[in-house]
Amino acid sequence: MPSARPGSLKDPEIADLFNKHDPEKIFEDLREIGHGSFGAVYYARCNLTREIVAIKKMSYTGKQSQEKWQDILKEIRFLRQLNHPNTIEYKGCYLRESTAWLVMEYCVGSASDIIEVHKKPLHEDEIAAICLGVLSGLSYLHSLGRIHRDIKAGNILLTDNGVVKLADFGSAAIKCPANSFVGTPYWMAPEVILAMDEGQYDGKVDVWSLGITCIELAERKPPYFNMNAMSALYHIAQNESPTLPKNDWSDAFCSFVELCLKKMPAERPSSAKLLTHAYVTRPRSDTVLLELIARTKSAVRELDNLNYRKMKKILMVDTCETESAVGDTDDQQDDHAGGDSSKSNSITSEHSIHSVGVSAASSQSSSSNSIPAAAQNHHHIAAHHHQQAASAAVAAAMHHHHHPHQQPPPSWPSGQQGQPVPPGAVSRNSSRHRNRPPLPNIMHSMNNNVTPTNSASVVPAPAPAPVLPPPISVLPHLSAMGHVGGGGTGTGGSGGGSPASGGPLADRIQPIQPRYLTTPAAQAAVYAASSASSQQAISNAVNDHGPNNFATIRTTSIVTKQQKEHMQEEMHEQMSGYKRMRREHQAHLVKLEEKCKVDMEAHKTALDKEYDTLLHNFTRDLDRLETKHQQDVERRAKQTSAAEKKLHKEITLKQENDRKVYDLNRKKEYKANKERWKRELSMDESTPKRQRDLTLQSQKDNLKQHEAQEEQRMLQAQKQYIELEMRKFKRKRMIMQHEHEDQQLRDELGKKEQQLQQAHAMLLKHHEKTQELEYRQQKSVHQLREEQINKQHDTELHNQKDYMDRIKKELVRKHAVELRQQPKSLKQKELQIRKQFRETCKTQTKQYKRYKAQVLQTTPKEQQKEVIKQLKEEKHRKLTLLGEQYEQSIADMFQSQSYKLDESQVIECQRTHEQLEYELEMLTAYQNKNKKQAQEQRDRERRELENRVSVRRGLLENKMDAELQQFNQERAERLRMKHEKHTKELEAFDNESIALGFSTLSLIEVSREAYADEEGSLSGSMISLAHSNSSTSFPAGSL
Repeated sequence: MPSARPGSLKDPEIADLFNKHDPEKIFEDLREIGHGSFGAVYYARCNLTREIVAIKKMSYTGKQSQEKWQDILKEIRFLRQLNHPNTIEYKGCYLRESTAWLVMEYCVGSASDIIEVHKKPLHEDEIAAICLGVLSGLSYLHSLGRIHRDIKAGNILLTDNGVVKLADFGSAAIKCPANSFVGTPYWMAPEVILAMDEGQYDGKVDVWSLGITCIELAERKPPYFNMNAMSALYHIAQNESPTLPKNDWSDAFCSFVELCLKKMPAERPSSAKLLTHAYVTRPRSDTVLLELIARTKSAVRELDNLNYRKMKKILMVDTCETESAVGDTDDQQDDHAGGDSSKSNSITSEHSIHSVGVSAASSQSSSSNSIPAAAQNHHHIAAHHHQQAASAAVAAAMHHHHHPHQQPPPSWPSGQQGQPVPPGAVSRNSSRHRNRPPLPNIMHSMNNNVTPTNSASVVPAPAPAPVLPPPISVLPHLSAMGHVGGGGTGTGGSGGGSPASGGPLADRIQPIQPRYLTTPAAQAAVYAASSASSQQAISNAVNDHGPNNFATIRTTSIVTKQQKEHMQEEMHEQMSGYKRMRREHQAHLVKLEEKCKVDMEAHKTALDKEYDTLLHNFTRDLDRLETKHQQDVERRAKQTSAAEKKLHKEITLKQENDRKVYDLNRKKEYKANKERWKRELSMDESTPKRQRDLTLQSQKDNLKQHEAQEEQRMLQAQKQYIELEMRKFKRKRMIMQHEHEDQQLRDELGKKEQQLQQAHAMLLKHHEKTQELEYRQQKSVHQLREEQINKQHDTELHNQKDYMDRIKKELVRKHAVELRQQPKSLKQKELQIRKQFRETCKTQTKQYKRYKAQVLQTTPKEQQKEVIKQLKEEKHRKLTLLGEQYEQSIADMFQSQSYKLDESQVIECQRTHEQLEYELEMLTAYQNKNKKQAQEQRDRERRELENRVSVRRGLLENKMDAELQQFNQERAERLRMKHEKHTKELEAFDNESIALGFSTLSLIEVSREAYADEEGSLSGSMISLAHSNSSTSFPAGSL
């Protein structure tokens, strides 16, 4: 909801909805034509275009002002978007003094007004024509994604051209589907009543309302209208769909209604599809609605004229005799005035002027005889129905033209306009003024110039003359014609021509312009009852305002009754409060669901962020581990290369030392052998010296040759040794590298397994948190729903009890009125019996006198005294017996009347009590069923949530198992591939060694060289060199 105060136009979008001009300067001649909870509807004329419009005044002050302001803005926005022949035309909107003036086209009335005027159902063709227009408008609305949500006879308007218009979009939904509790109870679809419990609804709710409206037009009231509106909601929600009696209506009509009232929305056809139904498309007269409107206008004139005559008789009563003398003349004038209506004349003839009590009673009951008999015990329901049906119908209505096709201005009946006033007329009128009883209080209340208002929803009416029974304004005996027209702008007429202008009632009664002044019958009646100057003033006023602008099919009693009912709007306020409570419940539930949704989204976002952070940390740890492994591999490669070089260098150095020792030993041995050979040869003197030298030289050469061969053998052995040791070193280092790579792979896989376990633990933790949040949110939603349904049921029970108390009080009041009126009726009957007794006494007295004269003629004179005495005694005895019969008749009459009244009141009390108890039982049963269904729904939702959580947990566990299984497979595969790689590398190395002449066994043998630890420092490694001597260097026997 916006924070701006109601009525603020600071928002450019809102300011664009309203015109900036003063509506009171633009519109004139305002006349109230409807009244409802929203305010009042007025007939008006635009000064700029002279166009006839209807103005719906809506106040946004008082309670729920913000809500009222938003409803006004929504209705304006809705109306501005409509452009269809079967929807009411929007003219504009104005703001003045916390009141919105919504200006729309003018219509003559609603379908509800028609059945209210005629007091009988419509014909099938008339209903079909109305349904065609309604379906066209609904199809247009539904195509725009809109829902009317308040289709009923009171909101179906008719123009003077017979065009059907949909009006009153205050309950309409801009979005479809919707789920608000909106509408009028008797016309609500079941899915609207159960919207909060069972979900959303669409435009098919209007189709249901149209079906109920068809029943309303066919039976004068919707189903369940004879019960409380709150009770009707429960019946609609749980009972079967209502139907029409097939014996009274055609099969096509019954089929149409049955389709409209399908309980399941999915089985109910759309408005566009219903346009092709046989009932709507079957042939009928094109002028059926025009004829209906014409008949209704005629009936309205008759009813208004009848009420006019009734009120004139009541106000003109002086005495029975005087009223009889003067009333005949008035009746004759009324017969001339209403001569176009046989019904009016027949009704007038039944109300004899001599029967003052009957006339007064009929006048008092004229406003209540329109309520059906079945609903009289619940007249506040009827009040609510007529208030909304009639006022909302004309509320939106306006028709722009002056109806040129209507009858022309009437001509006065011949023999009346030029006739002089009888000489005795003034004296009779003067005597009436002198002897007239005081004006009843109701006449003073009806004469107020201020419309009854409600601080919450009703707008004060402007100064124009209110809509009242017309006789008060046109009677020349009360006052001169003053305010002609409406809107408080009429000029007062001169009262000089009226002999009653200075009468005592003229100061108390303000004259009021009759709403049907433009009709011929009304003008004739006004002419017959007014003076020449007053007649001239009225004629001038009619000519100024146009003869046929204020065309309507609403009687004065309808508008007056709406005003009266609006002052007693307990039922409406109760229903408004109930709807407001349902809307607030829906808003709170939607708000909580949105909050839960936002919290869940935030929760999921936080969990996703936490999980993403964990995965990011995992990736970073794996990258760090991979970097560490790569660095370790590079370091080991460097260490291996350095160790290989150092080992080669050390072995080379050792072999060089061995060669040096070998050379030194060889030289020592050569020198020793040479000395030994010399001694041996010197001892052999027999050998010549030359031979000895040759022998010595030969031995030297042999020794040198052997030394050279031995040196060559040693070098070859050293070379093979160093190559073998280096191959051994490389092979061992390769194995060590393989083991290290295996360890790195195991470390990596172990790290991944650890991370996978951590991720799974976090997912389980997140699952638990989400599950806890879901349970907590569902619990809060269920708790709110339970609180709301308990509050709703308490409100329904409270409203039902208030309704029951109201019915009981009204019944007690009715019985009290009957008891107060009983003495009056008993006295009248007693007077009637007394009159009969007097007539009997007079008859017997006359018979006694005739009999006495007859007897005295035949009786001797001396016996006459005795005979007279006997006759007197007989007369006295008969009169005494007659008196006893009279007293007994009075007593029997009192007893029978009292017994009948008591018995009827007791029966009525019992019936009312049984009906109220039945409705309370139905309400209790419905609430228990509703609570049971709500509990079942909560249990079902709880089980569904548990199932969802269980399924989600199962899916999560399956996913975890699948990931773990996939990881194990991946680990085994990587280990296998690594092992195969190492095996291939080692085989390739061994094959290469074999190709170089090294055997596998020699490579596997333990090296005689001591390798430094790969983690240790190569500089600290010591290579043990075995001491070499000649015995080791030269094999035995080599010399």
